[in-house]
Amino acid sequence: MSDQVGILGAGAWGTTLAMLLAEAERPVSLWTRSSGSGQRLAHGRTNERYLPGLTFPPNLRVVTDVEQLGEPHRFYVVAVPSEHLRSTLRDIAPRLHAGAPVLSVVKGIEEGTHLRMSEVIGQELPDRPIAVLSGPNLAREIAAGKPAGSVVASSDAGLAAELAGVLSSERFRVYTNPDVIGVELGGALKNVIALAAGMVDGLGFGDSAKAGIITRGLAEVTRLGVAAGAHPRTFAGLAGVGDLIATCMSPLSRNRRAGELIASGVPWPEARDQLHGVAEGIATVTGALELAAAHGVELPIAAQVRAVVFDGVPPLEAVAALMSRSPKDELGSTGGA
Repeated sequence: MSDQVGILGAGAWGTTLAMLLAEAERPVSLWTRSSGSGQRLAHGRTNERYLPGLTFPPNLRVVTDVEQLGEPHRFYVVAVPSEHLRSTLRDIAPRLHAGAPVLSVVKGIEEGTHLRMSEVIGQELPDRPIAVLSGPNLAREIAAGKPAGSVVASSDAGLAAELAGVLSSERFRVYTNPDVIGVELGGALKNVIALAAGMVDGLGFGDSAKAGIITRGLAEVTRLGVAAGAHPRTFAGLAGVGDLIATCMSPLSRNRRAGELIASGVPWPEARDQLHGVAEGIATVTGALELAAAHGVELPIAAQVRAVVFDGVPPLEAVAALMSRSPKDELGSTGGA
């Protein structure tokens, strides 16, 4: 069996994982569909756009020729933006090495179908074992050598254990979890809550308000996750509250920063340009609300995030709408924010 790992997508997280694997002396190919970007990565030996100042290990290979993806691979890591996932996989599927497992690190819910990313992958790359990786993983920190933990989930316990072993190192500890739904929804939905947390920052409301958003946001994530079939304990772990804390609190979080800019009066198109990367919560919020409606679950914070971003509702009005809701039982399974 080949030891080669193929990383599909050269954004911040895809590049970071490629660097981690290469530093562990594993053969790794980092694929980008842009020939111009690929040339810059290959010749500069750094990802100046997402991880400036960090140099690639010598054995990290950058490829743009999709035919090279057809070489024997131990597994593929899918790390493309959620809104481009289906179209990208559809383009390259015929060229991937047959039967190689797929590890998704994409966080999102597809609008219109309200499918999780592993479900989209399963449709476009059928008959392959699939796993997902999620956790409090800020790419810039991990690429710079700071320690972190994460979770790999799969219905195939053997595959999860294998991937955890391959990805783990002295500074990146990977746990396993059979709850694919919970791990995946925790990673996707926390980006929406991080937008709200960033709006709290942009409005200057302070830490008490932010703690409230994070806590009630966790309630929304858990409520929808359990309704969709997840185990509630998953949301108390790295892929749940761990990821939520990191993404809502860190200045490195693009979703938090996006919310902050929007609440400060910066229109979303302009805010997007300032981020120099993808804020997955924007692409996820509509799909999340569709999924919630399908399960009869209320997501008041997510609904107000969508109203601000897409309907032009002023952030202060969204806050007032949340604060004026009728009193609820905090622990009630059907309670709102």
